[in-house]
Amino acid sequence: MTVLLAEDDIDDQELLAEAFSEIDPNIRLIPFTSGRKFLSYLDELPEIPDMVVLDYNIPEMNGAEILRHLQDDHRYQTVTKLVWSTSDSSHYERSCLALGAKAYLIKPTSVNALVSMAQRMVSYVD
Repeated sequence: MTVLLAEDDIDDQELLAEAFSEIDPNIRLIPFTSGRKFLSYLDELPEIPDMVVLDYNIPEMNGAEILRHLQDDHRYQTVTKLVWSTSDSSHYERSCLALGAKAYLIKPTSVNALVSMAQRMVSYVD
């Protein structure tokens, strides 16, 4: 399984990579530190990822803006799209779900909770 991650916090990138690795060492996580870098990579990608995980507050383009871009491209209609954030804003959540995210998840504060969240993320992939 290939997962693209748009996340500017390096610690969060590493923690999520470790959590996915605990679940399944074959999950390949490819991180990006800005929305523009993420989209540039997608434009060049020959193979569609299984899942994208977007930090809502990522530099250059937020998670909702990335979702809007993905929604306009038919290649990404079947890709599982998830947003995770430290913000529990119901406005952010509603806008992300309306733009095609399967879930809006609040970043956990413990490693055990992160592993549980990673398992939940994987369960969303069709």
